[in-house]
Amino acid sequence: MDEQMEGVCVTACERCPALVESRSRIVNGTGPEDADVLFVGEGPGAQEDSEGEPFVGRSGSVLDDGLRQVGLARADIRITNCVRCRPPENRDPTKTELAHCREYLEREIELVDPEVIVTLGKVPTEHLLERSAAVTKEAGTLEEIRIGETPRRVLICVHPAATLYDRSQSETFEAALERAADLAGVDSGSGQTRLDGF
Repeated sequence: MDEQMEGVCVTACERCPALVESRSRIVNGTGPEDADVLFVGEGPGAQEDSEGEPFVGRSGSVLDDGLRQVGLARADIRITNCVRCRPPENRDPTKTELAHCREYLEREIELVDPEVIVTLGKVPTEHLLERSAAVTKEAGTLEEIRIGETPRRVLICVHPAATLYDRSQSETFEAALERAADLAGVDSGSGQTRLDGF
């Protein structure tokens, strides 16, 4: 890679002039580097850029609550974004920006090696599946893709923020999280993964 990446973290990148201009820092993923569930969002917003962590603020609270309900905690999962720098005015990342950041995301997926990847919203779903998606209709659907030589399971999920604007999405969101926990072998009673013994 022509930029610096140490393990799962990008330490320097100048590929996207507009994002370099608008960011105050590169926002890398957080959580265990061997997590069974890897959540992928779109990109950092203002609060994420300020705090240096993905999914903080209101969306992060919705995600944390949803995780708790299915026997997971933020400490059990890894969460990252398609692009690691805040787009100006919180606009969607462009196709070029997504492409520039793709190898960082693929490298992170390869190193974490999750049981399931959960896409939060339209941008990460379409980016990873490489097709258009009706996320609210397809939430909870599992697809298999290849990243490099490795087959990966991708679970489509609505963005946590969708539940703030449309309460009817809460059920859809929770059902997808439940399926993710199930696929990762989480026992909702204990929050412990059943894969530990293997």
